[in-house]
This record gives sequence, structure tokens and C-alpha cells, in this order.
Amino acid sequence: MVILGAVTGAINAEINQLGVESVSPGLAELASSLARSVDEADAPTARAVAARELRAVMADLRKLAPVQSKGDAVDDIAEQRAKRRAAARQQAAGG
Repeated sequence: MVILGAVTGAINAEINQLGVESVSPGLAELASSLARSVDEADAPTARAVAARELRAVMADLRKLAPVQSKGDAVDDIAEQRAKRRAAARQQAAGG
């Protein structure tokens, strides 16, 4: 069983959430590898270098992430309005 470090686990979770692994598998793997380097580094300088590179790679991955449509208040209001209109049309049609 492989035990993931804190940084590796967090980065892998973010990559999954972003849904970028299929868009850029190499960059996603590089991010995961850099995260492992951060977790495993003994020297503070090595950890800092790996962390800096990891931040840059994650910034690139975030830019590549597909836009996810999540409902907001405006979407909720529009949905409620559509339901009311449909109900009014049905009532006006005699149903």
C-alpha cells in the first residue's frame, strides 16, 4: 500500500477536481511527481525549489481546466421562473 504525503494527496485531489488529467496527462503527472518531491525532500532548499515548480505547474493546469457550470443564484431564479411560466401556461390551457 502506498502512503501519500499531505502535499501529494492534496495535489492529486485538486487534479481530480479540476478534471485536467485527460486534457494534459503529462502535466498532471508532473504535478503529482513534484508533490511527492515536496513531501519527500529533506533539505529545505530542495523542498522550496520543488514547491515553486509545483506552483507553476498547478497554475498551468488550472488554466487548462474545463469550465464547469455550477448553478448560482441567477440560475436558480431562472429555473424557478421557467417552472412558474410552465405552470401558468398549463393553467391557461385548461389543465
